[in-house]
Amino acid sequence: MERVRIHVSMLQDELQNFVSNSTGVQGAILATPDGLALASVLPPGMNEGRTAAISASMLSLSEQIGHELVRGNIDRIFVEGEKGYGVLVSCGDAILLVLAHASVKQGLLFLEIKRAVAKITSLLG
Repeated sequence: MERVRIHVSMLQDELQNFVSNSTGVQGAILATPDGLALASVLPPGMNEGRTAAISASMLSLSEQIGHELVRGNIDRIFVEGEKGYGVLVSCGDAILLVLAHASVKQGLLFLEIKRAVAKITSLLG
């Protein structure tokens, strides 16, 4: 039981570091494929449970779309809105959703997400 608590704490710390140290990142959530939150640093007013469930649904639907359109495995799901971006990526056996401000440089954001995924995946090990 203690190992699980430390594990979740480490995931939470890694997400907090990612959000705090990445330019333009406003929040992030790590969830299971069935939509349960593992760790999150979300903007005020966002519901962790709903955000985790939506992330899992988006990934599942995107995988079906990728298969039907013969596009292969999905690398990332990118949602662009007037207030910014949502980027969903697989992260080992979990899902990472990153929320970013509209002014963020997309290339830099994708690079920072790639680095975060490597660190989080090693913690999920």
